[in-house]
Amino acid sequence: MGMTRARRQKHVVIFARTPAYGRVKTRLARDVGSLAAWQFYRKANQRLIKRMAADKHWTVWLAETGDKRARVPGSYRCINQGHGDLAERMDRCLRHLPPGDAVLLGADIPTIRPAHIRRAFVALTREPVVFGPATDGGFWLVGVRRVPVMPKPFFARAVRWSSVHTLQDTIAGMRLPVGLIDRLSDVDTGADFAAFRKANR
Repeated sequence: MGMTRARRQKHVVIFARTPAYGRVKTRLARDVGSLAAWQFYRKANQRLIKRMAADKHWTVWLAETGDKRARVPGSYRCINQGHGDLAERMDRCLRHLPPGDAVLLGADIPTIRPAHIRRAFVALTREPVVFGPATDGGFWLVGVRRVPVMPKPFFARAVRWSSVHTLQDTIAGMRLPVGLIDRLSDVDTGADFAAFRKANR
């Protein structure tokens, strides 16, 4: 009974950088300028938090990099990513939650909707791990069943992060069956930014 209840609990972790000017979306900033890149990230972050926190099917956790917290209205809890590389910080955020299935998602893909998250949790009823692929070769979501416990380490060390090989390497390092859901696009370049703005006029 305890395990059944634990698996019914759902957690959504929004994995974000504290939106400090000049320190977020630096690759995008090279194309569109620091101000535009910062404004995009801050607004995308705020909208994602509000969107996810408005859905009562899960508990939202905002995991940021610094001690300052994004002041966004909504029902969510704040945690710190802590120190270490990307794999260590993601692993920590997923591992130190209360019992239940969990998904962790990036904060800078503006097209994420609650329907995507619902599909991820449905996928976790079939497979112990699920990824949301990104069109650049990475992933915008990773979900894990977490019952009875997460394997250690969860992320392999031989991942070429921030490359076209990221998702492929991550899946190759998994010793568990993996499911995939929707493929979404990040906004990392000036061309990405222009396409996003055109599609959302």
